[in-house]
Amino acid sequence: MISLHTLMQTLDDWMRPSEFQDYAPNGLQVEGRDSIGRLALGVTASADVIDQALAWNADALLVHHGYFWRNEPVTLTGMKGARVRRLMKNDMSLLAYHLPLDCHAEFGNNVTLLQHLGFLDCQPITGESGLLWEASIDPAMTPRELGDLIGERLERQPLVVESPVGVAKIHRLIVCTGGAQDYLSRAHRHGADAYLSGEISERTTHEARELGVHYLSSGHHATERYGVQALGQKLSQHFEIEVAFFDDHNPA
Repeated sequence: MISLHTLMQTLDDWMRPSEFQDYAPNGLQVEGRDSIGRLALGVTASADVIDQALAWNADALLVHHGYFWRNEPVTLTGMKGARVRRLMKNDMSLLAYHLPLDCHAEFGNNVTLLQHLGFLDCQPITGESGLLWEASIDPAMTPRELGDLIGERLERQPLVVESPVGVAKIHRLIVCTGGAQDYLSRAHRHGADAYLSGEISERTTHEARELGVHYLSSGHHATERYGVQALGQKLSQHFEIEVAFFDDHNPA
């Protein structure tokens, strides 16, 4: 067992949330019991993930997508109120790290996704604060071959937008997980043959085709499952606490 204070102090030291201008508060969002022996992990603090964590008798829940997002209603009513009441009634803390978990060099969503795909020759792109990562693909792959690999590894077939003026085979892949389709132009400026993110907008197809960058929309949820698990594993080793990942299937 460790104290909640010790856990938060360690996480803040590792994740450095003060270095990010984020869309939601990072760190402790809902305060529960002081002692932590079981830490549940999830992508999003949905009702289903909360229920799975409670069934496992978790003391705290650590996620990538928490609450209190910029421009959302601040009142604890409706769906958000029900979720927070469930946490507080059971004295379970909620911890969330958004951009710090995307960008981290050891257990960030970008690096762990590339590792999960088997691209170990990867690194952050200079000047992008960890938001964009690149990987060398050797041997090079066609867009369809890369799409099939992603579908196999993520158990979710990506939507592949092939550019008619793009390269025939992909040597350089740039990645930003989640809802980062609008970073496509930045990936292009950094010389991407292909760009992988989670979501796609109508305009993304035209941009990819015209910029000459193949685009692979691989699922917001599907691309962001691995960072929180890597962080949880590190905490488990560091503190000798129990951790468990609970997924709430999301096709988006």
